Amino acid sequence: MATAEDLADNPYVDDPPTDFAPVEELDEDAAREQAEQLREAIRYHDHRYYVENDPTIGDRTYDALFARLQNLEGTFGLDTDGSPTQRVGGAALDELGEVEHVAPMGSIDQSGEVADVREFDERVRRGLDVDAVEYFCEPKFDGLSVEVVYEDGEYVRAATRGDGTVGEDVTENVRTIGSVPQRLRGDYPEFLAVRGEVYMPRDAFQAYNRERVEAGDDAFANPRNAAAGTLRQLDPKITAERPLSVFFFGVLDSSAEFDSHWEVHERLPEWGLRVNDRIEVADDIDAAIDYRDRQLDVRDDLDYEIDGVVFKVNDVDACQELGSTSRAPRWAFAYKFPARKEQTTLRDVVVQVGRTGRLTPVALLDPVEVGGVTVSRASLHNPALIEDLGVNVGDEVRVQRAGDVIPDVAEVVEKHSEGVVEFPDECPVCGSPVERDGPLAFCSGGLTCPAQRERAIEHYASRDALDVEGLGEKVVEQLLDAGLVESPADLYELTVDDLVDLEGWGTKSARNLIAELNDAREPPLDRFLVALGIHDVGPVTARNLAREFGSFEAIRAAAEGRTDDEAGEDDGSEDGDATGDDGQVTLDALAERSEDGDGDGDDGDGDSDDNGDGDSDDLRGDREAFKRVDDVGPEVADSIVEFFHSEGNRAVLDALVDHVDPQEADVEAGGDELEGLTFVFTGSLDDFTRSDAQELVERHGGSATSSVSGNTDYLVIGDNPGQNKRDAADDEGVPTLEEDEFVELLDERGIER
Repeated sequence: MATAEDLADNPYVDDPPTDFAPVEELDEDAAREQAEQLREAIRYHDHRYYVENDPTIGDRTYDALFARLQNLEGTFGLDTDGSPTQRVGGAALDELGEVEHVAPMGSIDQSGEVADVREFDERVRRGLDVDAVEYFCEPKFDGLSVEVVYEDGEYVRAATRGDGTVGEDVTENVRTIGSVPQRLRGDYPEFLAVRGEVYMPRDAFQAYNRERVEAGDDAFANPRNAAAGTLRQLDPKITAERPLSVFFFGVLDSSAEFDSHWEVHERLPEWGLRVNDRIEVADDIDAAIDYRDRQLDVRDDLDYEIDGVVFKVNDVDACQELGSTSRAPRWAFAYKFPARKEQTTLRDVVVQVGRTGRLTPVALLDPVEVGGVTVSRASLHNPALIEDLGVNVGDEVRVQRAGDVIPDVAEVVEKHSEGVVEFPDECPVCGSPVERDGPLAFCSGGLTCPAQRERAIEHYASRDALDVEGLGEKVVEQLLDAGLVESPADLYELTVDDLVDLEGWGTKSARNLIAELNDAREPPLDRFLVALGIHDVGPVTARNLAREFGSFEAIRAAAEGRTDDEAGEDDGSEDGDATGDDGQVTLDALAERSEDGDGDGDDGDGDSDDNGDGDSDDLRGDREAFKRVDDVGPEVADSIVEFFHSEGNRAVLDALVDHVDPQEADVEAGGDELEGLTFVFTGSLDDFTRSDAQELVERHGGSATSSVSGNTDYLVIGDNPGQNKRDAADDEGVPTLEEDEFVELLDERGIER
């Protein structure tokens, strides 16, 4: 690659112009010349940015040069081999191939104990018969090791470490990383195979995790996982969109020769390869240990993750004399840092919008080990908790895993900021006003909010609800983007022709989904109730409601305060078109709050009525009828009544029942083999789902509740059970059954499964 002196006449190096003449005015020779100047200039600017960390132009200017080069190459069909434009990613691969390394990429011995480090030094000194050894000291990067090969200065291939002998071919993905030069610069060797560490910078990792959480996806646990997952993408365009970088730190094979690891470190940047600047040479092991301690002190200030340091005998001839074992070199050792435990720094807070419109703040953290698991996000639950904790970005916090499952922020250990996190006044997804309901916050947009609409439809088709196979998160998003659905009722109006027009769909897959939806037109009543997403109404409560009331219309009539004679009469909007007075979509079906959006079912005056006299004229539903149902208390009864009272919900229900006929429950169905017994289930079962197990118990006269109490007869424990239920069983003296013991109990009582 050319140096600044070589490019003195290149107009795109110093203060480059960006007001290009239209491409159409160039002939092919002029276009080819300009493209080559742009390529050389962009390589130069890449080197200044990634290797020297000293850019000479701004991002907008760089982007303009890059876009012009793409335009020239595309318009004139110019050869793009080795061009910087290849960083945007090529065609997707069917699978990653395998590559044999030019030299073994071994692992190294490691320990977090200083005694082991000194023992390593003693072995080295004995092997070399010297009193002291000079060590090359470098950070141990927590990323993904790769081999990158150059021939005649040109980038040829890249591979992951794999088993040390054979790795995965990630040539096209590594090509997209800006800090990997496509062509070496200066007096480079004819052949060069270097070892590097691909990583995701911490700032970029937090920003990327923020995007994932906002989109409803799981956050990556740590930057290493994020880098590894990105580098193994089959579509290089996805890799190109993600913020990866690389440090080069060793030569695996080369036509050049080196006397020391320090010389390698000095020469790599001359060829355009980025190295780390926290490298030192220590005169002896004591100085090397001091180096490690200093890096431990600053690890939290770095924009990349390190989990220790590496000591290498600096002299290359001495390394060859020491040789290697079958698995690791005798001349290198990693001195590991202790794992971060429980205390970490809060880097960002992102607000998620749930299916019901509830806004949940999520803390994005420096990765920390909690209970043996690395976490990078934790719940802050609600704005009231943020205020109680007094937490803000930059604070040192303690993280705990609630019930051994969900991590949350327990307390602020050290305050490094002013004030607390500012909770948004508007929904971060749709911009609707945020309304507070006690300690909680909700988006008032209802199903006009894309986050609520998408997740409500996903829930409607989920396993515990109507279990519509093939209608997962990605498909729902695709249907929404195409404008084919806005509410669950729209699902039943889809046609094969609608679906086959979408990317990735064929006639067979379209027919399969339509068949699944047709099969869901006569769902069991309890599953339909779950599908509606009424707050606090899960599978157990839904089954209890179905058994008590028998039919959907009976439940709806009770919730709306109608008599049996009134049931079946017009109870929704006149036209059932799910629009408000202003003609805008105002659907809040599957939401947990009434139409006024604040959760108390009132008109804004706090009286829960129209005239302010305190009488519940609007919400005249029969709460007492619901409170007589097992597992339904006052709050759940309120949720049910408020759900059915909402005009928007009623409009959606009217549209749904045009397509769906919930089947009446057989109130007296089943035997009495388990009469008088109450079961609670925790964890996942092998022979049947928890929902099916609960239904089986109730069908044979027993009760299945969601929480352990003194009235519980058995707690049935599956895989990965919740600790809270087990603790409650211990406190209440409730016997526990493993799944096989539960099955044995069923067999003893003659219950067929």
